[in-house]
Order: sequence, then structure tokens, then C-alpha cells
Amino acid sequence: MGEDGDFLYQSIIYIIFKKRPMYDIILEKEYTNMSYVITCGDEGVQINEGTRLGVVGAGYKLEGFSEVVKSLKNLLGKDLRIASNEENAWIKEKLDLSTWEQTNASAQQHVEAVADKEGLLYAGFLPFADPKELKHDIKGHMVRPQKIHIATKIVFTLAGGEQTFHLGSNIISAEWVHLVKPEVAKKFIQTQMDFYQKIAGDFKLKIVFEEDGELGEEIAEKNRLSLEKLGFNPS
Repeated sequence: MGEDGDFLYQSIIYIIFKKRPMYDIILEKEYTNMSYVITCGDEGVQINEGTRLGVVGAGYKLEGFSEVVKSLKNLLGKDLRIASNEENAWIKEKLDLSTWEQTNASAQQHVEAVADKEGLLYAGFLPFADPKELKHDIKGHMVRPQKIHIATKIVFTLAGGEQTFHLGSNIISAEWVHLVKPEVAKKFIQTQMDFYQKIAGDFKLKIVFEEDGELGEEIAEKNRLSLEKLGFNPS
């Protein structure tokens, strides 16, 4: 999106809305770098170089994450990256921290530990700043206004990560759903949805399926059917 686009977007939120918009705001950036990186599904995370797989808190203290990582490696290769980010609300809650300064420091430490445990490549930390070159061919930053959440929907990626940056969308990776037991998938996804809805408050988040990606239509269809059987449907 670029620095000018980021500034324009934040200006719109602060000056005009001053609250969560009541309709979708979508600014698109096509991705071409197929280096997959697991990040928090926070709507503010933007990966400029790399392809994003959204998991709340980057998988920290998220039951079922190890099994999901194994499935993602089977689908997308073993060299998966992972990145931490500024203002990670999930990590703040899990560690019962009182400030964002504490949270930001802890996020880097704990997500790097997750990387070591799961055999992932730790790329680095995504800040509220200009796009930052991280390790392992990843570049990105945070683009939502600080201390404000403006998501209007949850996007499930079904076939190979976030193909187009959807500003204002929480992201949930679902490429792996057809490979695990239904009860594992149900709990893993519902936990994330409940957390994002809690942050959104009374604003009901829509559900959207993104079915493009290098895994193709057949895998996307398997995941779509699996999600619908679990009760997760586009709205």
C-alpha cells in the first residue's frame, strides 16, 4: 500500500470515523512473494513481502497450534516463517500484562520461543512504522491506528494464505482444516473467532472465505466444505 496510503487510511479513521466504520473499507495489495509467514490475525498486520497465514497471537498459548503447524508444513513446505507484532492483544491477555510496552517486549520473546518449539523460522517484529525488512525474506508493519481496532469482518484463507490485503479484516488461516479431526478444527477456529468478536464488541463481524491461492480450487473446496460442516459459513 505504501507510506502515503497508510497515512491516508489512518487519517480517514481518526478524522472522519473516530470509531469502527459501519461498512467495509478495503484497500488492496496483491502479493507475489510466496514465503509463508504465520502472524497474528490482527487486522492491522500488513505483510508487504511474503504471504500471510493468520493465527491469533501467532499461535502463542493456542491449543491445537502444533497440529495445525504440522498440517501447514505438509501443504506449504517446511520452511514456514513466523513473526510477532506490536500491540498483540491476545498475548497481553494471556500474560495478564498491564501495558503495551510490556506486551511488545513479551511478544517478541514468546513468539520466538514458539518458533523454536515448532521448527519455524523467526522473521522478527512488525512495528507501527514504515514497512520493515525482517529476516527470511519477510517485510511488513502495522497499519491500523494504534490502540484502535477497526475490523469489520473475519477472512478465512482456504488455499494458500492472504492473497490480497484486506484492510480492516481479521485473518484466520484455514488451509489445513480438511487434514485434522473436526473437533480440533472446531475448537481452534472458534477460539480465534470468539476473541476477535470480543474485541469488536457489539459490532458483529462478518465471515468471508478467500479461496484463491497456490493450493488450488480442489483444496479450497475441501476446506470450504469442512468449515461449513463445522458451522462456519460466509455471512
